[in-house]
Amino acid sequence: MMTTKKNLLILLAVIAVIWFSNLEYRTLVKPDEGRYAEIPREMVASGDWTTPRLNELKYFEKPPLQYWATATAYTVFGEHQWTSRLWTGLTGFAGILLVWFAGVRLFGREAASYAALLLSSSLLYVLMAHINTLDMGVTFFITLGIFGLLLGQAQADEKKRRNWMLVAWAGMALAVMSKGLMGIILPGTAVFIYCLVQRDFTVLKRMHWLPGLAVFFAITAPWFYLVMKANPEFFERFFIYEHYTRFTTKDLGRYQPWYYFIPILLAGALPWTVTMFDSMWRTVRNTSLPDGQFNSQRFLLIWAVFVYVFFSISGSKLPSYLLPMFPVLVLLMGKRIAEMRERTLFWQIAPAIPFALLLIAIGLKLPGMADTPNQAELYPHYTPWLIAAGLVSLVGLLGGMALLWRAKKQPAVLVLALTALLSAQVGLTGYESIARERSAKHIAEAIRAEVKPEIPFYSILTYEQTLPFYLKRTFTLVQYQDEMAYGIKQEPQRVIPTLEEFAKVWNNQPEALAIMPVYVYPMLQQLGVPMQTIFEDTQHIVVKKP
Repeated sequence: MMTTKKNLLILLAVIAVIWFSNLEYRTLVKPDEGRYAEIPREMVASGDWTTPRLNELKYFEKPPLQYWATATAYTVFGEHQWTSRLWTGLTGFAGILLVWFAGVRLFGREAASYAALLLSSSLLYVLMAHINTLDMGVTFFITLGIFGLLLGQAQADEKKRRNWMLVAWAGMALAVMSKGLMGIILPGTAVFIYCLVQRDFTVLKRMHWLPGLAVFFAITAPWFYLVMKANPEFFERFFIYEHYTRFTTKDLGRYQPWYYFIPILLAGALPWTVTMFDSMWRTVRNTSLPDGQFNSQRFLLIWAVFVYVFFSISGSKLPSYLLPMFPVLVLLMGKRIAEMRERTLFWQIAPAIPFALLLIAIGLKLPGMADTPNQAELYPHYTPWLIAAGLVSLVGLLGGMALLWRAKKQPAVLVLALTALLSAQVGLTGYESIARERSAKHIAEAIRAEVKPEIPFYSILTYEQTLPFYLKRTFTLVQYQDEMAYGIKQEPQRVIPTLEEFAKVWNNQPEALAIMPVYVYPMLQQLGVPMQTIFEDTQHIVVKKP
């Protein structure tokens, strides 16, 4: 498969161009993209890289590795949409290279090449690599830890094994610094389950515990020490609430039934969904090895199943929680494709065709799905993008299947992968046509001339996650808490708790601005608050003091 170095570099360049092409094009949308763009911006503005803050309030939901990376990108390249998404895009792309690197050493070059192509074109992985959340970064480092473990356990040479195990410990540490204790708990539990299933605990003797833990704590301990020294309340909030409480309760409003992830996994693996299940089944049946020999395929399967079950029983669920499954699954899938006949893959790809047709149908019907006047205005603009994405997918599927029918597996997989990636990117890029419904960029552009650093700006009964990033400033919250309730509890002087108190503060200001949901405006009128509207749409009103 494109075996020459030149061809591989050309393929890598093509994928990279498609991969990074739209990081700047799309407007940031709420809540995650606004939040994870703003926290690093405030780090740069304040110079405090120890205590994460959102709207100047303490925000201990996650560790700071991605904040630091994004803040560094801001410092070097400026505060842009693409720099806010750069870490996510880079770690997603690096994950493809990591799969190829590990795959070559575990299963051979052909299987590794297939695996890398599959990862670069799996729908959920592609989408989440271009949306600014923390999940792609933690997925990359957990995968680094898993692959370090596999490569280490496969070594007969003790020095090489130790070096790879130190890579595994470093990967887990960086995963912890990306999203918390899941970076060590999930891999550790998977190793224990593997030992039970295989009835082989000798792997625990080959973990290089002392140097590994030294690497782990050298990476993680400094920040945890500094943040707890600066914020004594951090321990309870981060280690108890953000881990135990989030997993075991429905506090965050992210509860979903146990079957929530089934359609996400089925759609997220497209166009390789059937191949995924076939590869898992083959791994169950055909991976017997001599006693005492580490079974990489069995561990990959255990990891994928464990991640799925773990988050299915969690009280908090989001689609991106399945991401750590994908890099390991594509290794099994790449190995399976390298071994299978072309006609077998032909029939496994065929079920993806209805999904391409469904995407086209959704595009055609989208204007009729609008529930609000705003949606009725925006949805028709997204229609051609969805149809184009569906057509690219359909053409790629038909072209790839035609090649498979003619026994040309390698070019077929290449066509299928590149068109699946391009289709996902077309659909995601087109979302810009309706992004205004979930972004405040247009508000920032409309009121920018009125906004001055010395003029106080109040956010009443709302917090538009993307507005601070585009205005490059924070707000004083009025009668609003939500995810910032903990920060408000620690520093209540930074907010105004009621509309009545706000009215007094507003009246004493020579100049002031405020944003509010449209329903709040008459409430303030009843309180006699003098206001002059400078912006209004179907969701928000921005006023200044006349």
